[in-house]
Amino acid sequence: MWDVKTVAFGALLIACATPLAAADFSDPTWPCIQRKVERLSVGLMWPEPLAKLKLTPETDAAVDELAETLALRRVDLESARAAVADFAEAHGGGTPLMGEVFSRVFDRLSSRRTRIISGIGDFSLSQIALSEKIDAARAEMDTQMAQDAPDYDKVDALEEQLDWDQRIFTDRQKTITYLCETPTLLEKRLYEISQMLHAAGRKDGG
Repeated sequence: MWDVKTVAFGALLIACATPLAAADFSDPTWPCIQRKVERLSVGLMWPEPLAKLKLTPETDAAVDELAETLALRRVDLESARAAVADFAEAHGGGTPLMGEVFSRVFDRLSSRRTRIISGIGDFSLSQIALSEKIDAARAEMDTQMAQDAPDYDKVDALEEQLDWDQRIFTDRQKTITYLCETPTLLEKRLYEISQMLHAAGRKDGG
């Protein structure tokens, strides 16, 4: 069962991460070459149904603390494994409990990913609006310069604003690669954490 899920999710990651020669750019809120996958499925990442557990307050707090730690991108995978091992030693383990940890990690990272995708959409629309403003300024400059008596004060003001807007547009565009990679990086982290937790649960007898 795990192998089937692994293959399925691996295919999803490849689809999201690979530049597409025939990418659909009809969605103005998605400027990325990665395929847009708005929402992730916890069932695609965890190899079996997640159990609804009744936890003691102490264990519930420990699960929440571990989930918060695993959701932090600054926590590398080796540190994450150590945190999982410490948790299993202190609270036992088993697949159901590790599944509860993963469910909470998933909620955190998928919510963060959704906000990032929304932010990418806002970014794209603002760039489109700025591009249209730049085009309009250029057209107005051309119109002024085509007149017998151009208003040079207006032309100078337009040119100054145009230079500023173009600089802003170019500087913003430099961040798009990083922005577009972030959702995929979160997907990969979720998948790696799911494998880590499932392996720990199986090792601990569950």
